Amino acid sequence: MDVTPLGKAARRGLAEEAADRVRDAIFAGHFAPGAPLREVELAASLEISRGSVREGLAQLEREGLVHGGWHRPTTVVEVTPADVEEVYSVRAALDRLAATTARSGATPGDLARLDELVDTMAAEVAHADGPRLLALDIAFHDHVYAAAGNRRLTDAWQAVRSQVYLFQLQRVSLSHDHYRSRVVTEHRELATLLRDGDPDALARVAEEHVDSARRSLLTDLAKSRRA
Repeated sequence: MDVTPLGKAARRGLAEEAADRVRDAIFAGHFAPGAPLREVELAASLEISRGSVREGLAQLEREGLVHGGWHRPTTVVEVTPADVEEVYSVRAALDRLAATTARSGATPGDLARLDELVDTMAAEVAHADGPRLLALDIAFHDHVYAAAGNRRLTDAWQAVRSQVYLFQLQRVSLSHDHYRSRVVTEHRELATLLRDGDPDALARVAEEHVDSARRSLLTDLAKSRRA
C-alpha cells in the first residue's frame, strides 16, 4: 500500500502558548477591537519566533477573534451590529439547550460551584473591573455547559466562545455600570432555576439572558457611532 508523504510533524506548543497569551490579553482589555497585532512586537514580548506567533494568530483567526489577510495587518475583529445579531442568536439557542440539559444532569457539586461563582460576583461587583466580572460570567456559563455533559454541545459553545467573550467585553466597555447592575441578579436567577426551577421558565430565562445582552450591546454600539 502506498503511503502519502505527510512531512515532519510540527511541534505546536509555542504556537498554542502564543494563542493563549494573546487571547488572554484581548480578554483582559489590552487589545481593543480593531487594534493591530504585530508579529514582530508579539514575538519580542513573548520571546518566541515570528513563525510561532503567526501560527498562534492563525488559531485565533479560526476562533473568529482576529482577522488578517495577504499584505494586510492582523487586527482584533471589530464588533459590528450584523455580527452581534448572528453570534447572539446562536448563543441564545445553545445556552437554552445547555441550561435545560444541565438542569437534569447537574450534580450537587456542579450546582455548588455555580452558587460559588455567583457569590464571588456579588462579593466583587462593587470594586472589580469589567474584565474581572466578565471572566466570572464566562466561567459560570462554561460550567453550565460542562454540567450538561453533552460533548457536541460543548464543542458548539467552544466554537463561538471567543467571539462571545470579545463581544461581551465590548458591551462591558461601553456600559460598565449597566452590566454591573445586572450581572449578579441574572446569574443568581439562572443558578436558582438550574437547581429546582420549572424547565420552561429556565429555558425562557436562559434565552432572555442572552437576548438582553444582545439588545444592550446593539444600543450601546449605536450610541457610540453617533457620538
